[in-house]
Amino acid sequence: MKRVPFSQAYSRVKHPAKVALAVVKAADNTFNCITLEWFMRTSIQPPMFAISIGHTRFSYQCLQQNRHLNLCFPSADQVALTTLCGTASGRDTAKLANVPWFKGRLAQYPVLQEAAAIFECAVTTQVRSGDHTIFVCEVKYAWVHPTFGPITVKQLR
Repeated sequence: MKRVPFSQAYSRVKHPAKVALAVVKAADNTFNCITLEWFMRTSIQPPMFAISIGHTRFSYQCLQQNRHLNLCFPSADQVALTTLCGTASGRDTAKLANVPWFKGRLAQYPVLQEAAAIFECAVTTQVRSGDHTIFVCEVKYAWVHPTFGPITVKQLR
């Protein structure tokens, strides 16, 4: 992974049908990762994304306590991780236990070394949307893998 400008990293993942992960921090200072069905870019300047997480999810609880996240676009080498993060709860599973990562710059959350791109974000606001909450976050640092591209929903099937 190498740190790059936001625009360079985003150009690798801006097309439809991408899969994303969010890395969040639990109250016990461990990290959790959730597969996201919904995310979108919301601002060019400053660069911002929005994600939606259900209220029953462990990651929702984590984001209520710690207001940072790493928005990750996994590579084809991370299909198994993406599936695990979308099917197992962080309450019971250490999802990142065997995943190579290094500490990011913003809040020292994991930057997954095999991801296509990662955006280190600070949550700026949240909006309740039925049984989900939309978290709006500002990108502070962006990372891109020099060779891996993002996986698509089709690759998970």
